Amino acid sequence: MRRVLLAIGNPLRRDDGVGLRVGERLQGTGWTVIAAGQAVENALGLIERLNPDLLVVVDAAEMGLPPGSARRLPLTAGERMFGSTHALPLSFLLSRLTGKVGELILVGIQPADRALGEGLTPPVQTSVERVVSMLKENRPTAISPLEPG
Repeated sequence: MRRVLLAIGNPLRRDDGVGLRVGERLQGTGWTVIAAGQAVENALGLIERLNPDLLVVVDAAEMGLPPGSARRLPLTAGERMFGSTHALPLSFLLSRLTGKVGELILVGIQPADRALGEGLTPPVQTSVERVVSMLKENRPTAISPLEPG
């Protein structure tokens, strides 16, 4: 099974770097990690060439939940995630991959602090460890879905 993690975020805006931190922790675990940072559109061609069975996208997401909450999001909820550039929402960019990847799972992690600075806040760092553990065990669907509403 070809598993790819698309890690999104800005490590200079505290918790916005959460996707990149998950990617760092998955290096060497059987996952192909693409650290897109803020340039998601630059990674799309590589993802298409890799043709993964499973693509997991991790980014900070505003969900109105307690900091560090991790949720699986529907593709239509990509606008909640902060990984967009050139005014293109993440959901639009990822829709280009429809039919070019097996399963696509978006994972959003609620940030506590997106101010300038480095390092994750404690609740977000704890969430990184939980998400990484589930991904290492190949259980991305164990991440709770975002409840509608």
